Amino acid sequence: MWNFKTLGIPDEEFERAEKVPITKEEVRVVQISKARLKPGQTVYDIGCGSGSISIEAALQIESSGKVLAVDYDINAIELTKKNMQKFGVSNISLIHGNAKEKILELEEADTIFIGGTGGDTRDIVELAENKLKSGGRIVIGIILIETLYSVLQVLDKLQFESVDITQVTISKSRKTSTGTMMLARNPVTIISATKV
Repeated sequence: MWNFKTLGIPDEEFERAEKVPITKEEVRVVQISKARLKPGQTVYDIGCGSGSISIEAALQIESSGKVLAVDYDINAIELTKKNMQKFGVSNISLIHGNAKEKILELEEADTIFIGGTGGDTRDIVELAENKLKSGGRIVIGIILIETLYSVLQVLDKLQFESVDITQVTISKSRKTSTGTMMLARNPVTIISATKV
């Protein structure tokens, strides 16, 4: 159980699986802060992976809000379910399937997180725009330069405003036999924007 209101549940607190991705702690903190979440909101987590964004968002929007977590990988859905139980979170609905199909069935959202999408990020952003309330926030985690370029194009086409691009490069310490070294992780670009 996470007994703090602050963001940044340590990665090692989450149940993990080798082939299911997790949004790392420091990147997750930036993404959640860019969403500007409030109690009672409806949030999508597209490509939920291990559920780390879903869990942290659910804690921020409290029991009056809800998270709709979507992933095509049944292992990710099962892992997110385990993490919901571990952190005592019940305001997440798990949706197994292709995001481009499932998003059409979802209710309107105040905030949409888009993470691991298997190369369909641009298409998912276009679909998400139709489901996002006016004034709603979209937050997209990107690791590929090509995805960054295509997402910026579609956000411009859809006339999102307050587009913010933040690239985060994290290094974490690791003890060695002679001291402590810093190991760099892959940079992640976080795009956040507001629907007009």
